[in-house]
Parts: sequence; structure tokens; C-alpha cells
Amino acid sequence: MSVSPLIWIITVLVIIGLLAFDYIFHVRKAHIPTLREAAVWSAIYLGIALVFGVILWFFTPGHEMGTEYFAGYITEKALSVDNLFVFLVIMSAFRVPREDQQKVLLFGITFAIIARTGMIAGGAAIIDNFSWAFYFFGLILLLTAGNMLKPEDDDKDEANNFVIRIAKKLLPTTDHYDGDKLFTHVDGQRMMTPMLLVMVAIGGTDILFALDSIPAIFGLTQNTYIVFTATVFSLLGLRQLYFLIDGLLDRLVYLSYGLAAILAFIGVKLILHALHENELPFINDGQPVPVVEVTTTLSLSVIIGILAFTIVASLTSRRGRAKAAVSSARRDADSYLQMTYTSFEEERERIFRRMLENEQTIANLPPKYQDLLEERDQKPLTELLREAHLVADKRSADREKGVRTDTSPEGLELAAIRAAGDADSTAQDAALGADTNSGSRGSHEPDAPADVDGQRNHP
Repeated sequence: MSVSPLIWIITVLVIIGLLAFDYIFHVRKAHIPTLREAAVWSAIYLGIALVFGVILWFFTPGHEMGTEYFAGYITEKALSVDNLFVFLVIMSAFRVPREDQQKVLLFGITFAIIARTGMIAGGAAIIDNFSWAFYFFGLILLLTAGNMLKPEDDDKDEANNFVIRIAKKLLPTTDHYDGDKLFTHVDGQRMMTPMLLVMVAIGGTDILFALDSIPAIFGLTQNTYIVFTATVFSLLGLRQLYFLIDGLLDRLVYLSYGLAAILAFIGVKLILHALHENELPFINDGQPVPVVEVTTTLSLSVIIGILAFTIVASLTSRRGRAKAAVSSARRDADSYLQMTYTSFEEERERIFRRMLENEQTIANLPPKYQDLLEERDQKPLTELLREAHLVADKRSADREKGVRTDTSPEGLELAAIRAAGDADSTAQDAALGADTNSGSRGSHEPDAPADVDGQRNHP
């Protein structure tokens, strides 16, 4: 079913309006979204996408466009949630202040919409002119599915891709943020901030994500309007969803397996469709091959079933809960060590409290999950947590004295804290020895070093 140019124009204007609204009223002023704010706006964007699908369902013959839209939307939404974890890794690696993460995400979403629109146009043109393209798209999806089943590579650095390395070499770059500015001045020299670099990293990964998401949705429908709207509506609201399910991302341990199954299913569906319309001379003498074709209704049912099973299995998995606690504790400890008094006080306390909760979960882990605590080529988690507690102790002591010592961009220096602690211990030992020699019966025990069992509760 063809769509009139007027409908196209109205749709594009609505999408531009939603993006403009998001920028003007949500991310223009840096702030950390509350859980309520994230939940309300996620529901609004989800509602818009669902209402649009219902309209297509009821106002198209045989509900065909509505079925295709929902199949495409659910698939693209699931893929975008998986992409959120990569965004989280990138922003953690660049230490993006949480209050500025909204702007980075909105840039990534806008860039993704523009890039994928171009890819959709190109994909539609290829399909219209080359029927063998379905073989190619199907093969891409099968390879992508197989790649998702491979063990994670510990050396993989999502934030240090080729484009970033080139940018750092060619352009003067500062290590410190200046609010949400892309450029700043240091000693009179104009320099690029990490904010621009992280936006480049997010944009680069968006292009890679499109290489599997676009073939996937073309495997469900060849209607360009459905492909475009399902893709765009799956991306809108992704910023709010990021903050809403922040704590659940690590829990979805089996999501990659579910997505691999969905992509493999769509890949097989594409190849069967290619065989049904075969024109390649070396396959059945260029004649169509009589094979079973998978209907869109069956595709929608399979996609929903796989995702439901994957999510339930992830959320009920004991290993999933353990892995989530370890990953979150490592990320929170690292973030806490980098935060200064110039950061949001409330956010720093929230991160420390969550780190303590995860520490308690880790302390209660059965021995069979202890392998999750150490990651190759990374600082041991126990050491990272111990350092976070050292900084927490120092901040607490400074606050009691009414002073602030970590207002520099680098925050509190661990080496200085340890040196001060060693000096205090030496002085205490000397005083204890003097008391003993003079026959004093009193004694003084130095403070116990910070534990990693989550018992301390001061930020």
C-alpha cells in the first residue's frame, strides 16, 4: 500500500517537532532526570508509538500495515535496548557527568535517525532493483546472530575506536569537561572537550548498529514508510528509557541470545523470500524455488515469544543477578572515584548508596560466582571498592571539619590519601610507644581500613 506525499510530510514534521521539544524542554538545561520523569516520558513516547500502530491496524486493508509495523517496532526496540548497554559503556569510559548524559543520548538518537533514514532509502532502492539483495541481507543477519553468540571480548574498547584515535591525534583535546560545551579554552588555546569525543563515539556506533537493524526490519516488511516509522519511533524515547532501566540493563544477561535468535529467524525468512522470488541463474536455473514463506503474523508471534522468554529468564536468573551486582558495583566505584564536589552532591550519594547495596549482594554470593569478581586486564573489584571507601572516608572527615579538598577536576588523589593515612598511622604508633614506655595503661587503635563488605554507609 502506497503512502501519499502529504502523509510523509506530516510524519516527518511530527518527528522533527518531537526532537525539538526534547531538546528545548528536556536537555537544554543540564539536570539528572528523576525516576518519575523518566517513567512518565517513556510512557508518553511508547503511547505515541502504539497509537500510531493502532491507527495503521484499523485503517489499512487486512491489518497488514499494522501487523508489519508492530513486528518491526518491537524488533527495533529490542535492538535499541541492547544498544543502550554499549552507550552506557561508552559514557562510563569517557566519564560523562550524569547531568550531561541526556544531551549525549539525544545527539546519538538524532544522528541515528538521520543515518538510518539514508540507509533505509538506499536499502529500498537496492531491493527494488536487485531481488538477490534478500540473499545478502539474510546472510548479514545470520552472521550477526552468530557473532552475538560469541563470548564477550574483554579487550574490546567501545570508546576508543578508530575515529576517536584520529581525532585525538589531529585536534588538541582536554581531559576535562567544561559543562556541556564541545570546545573550551585552556591557557588561551581553543581545545576540544571530551563531550565532542563521546558524541563522535556514540555516532560511530550508531552506524554499526544500523548494519543489522536495517536488514532486520526489511526482512519483516518492504514498505518503506513502515520501515521508516517503526525505526524512528523505536529510537524516540530511548533517552528516557536509558534512565528508567539504568539499573536493569546489567540484569538482561540473556538479551543477546534472544536477539541472536530473532535475527537468525528473520535471516532465514529473508533467504526463503529470496528463494521464492529467485532470479539468480545458478539457483534453480533462475526460476523461483517453491519454498514455504513465513507470514508477518507468524513473525510477530515468534518475536514476542522469544523476547518474553529472554526477559523472564534474565530477570529470574541467579547468575544474572550476581553479574548485574558485580558490573554495577565496578561501574559505581569507578564513577565515585572520579566525582568531585563540583558534581551533583545528590548524585554522588546515590552512586555510593547503590555501590554499598551491590557490595552486600556480592558478599552473599555463593563460591561458584566468585569468578565474576575479576576481569582480565582490569583492576580487581575488591581493590576498586577499597579505594572508593578510602575516598568516602576522606570526604566524610573533610565534611566534619567544614573543609573541601577535592574541588579540583581530578578529585581526591588516592596517593595523597594513602600517604596521609600512613603518616597518621606512624604518628599513632609513635604515640602508643611513648605511652607504653612511660608506663601508661591507655592505648589507641588506629581506624580500621575501609572494608569491601558494604558496612560503611557514608558518602
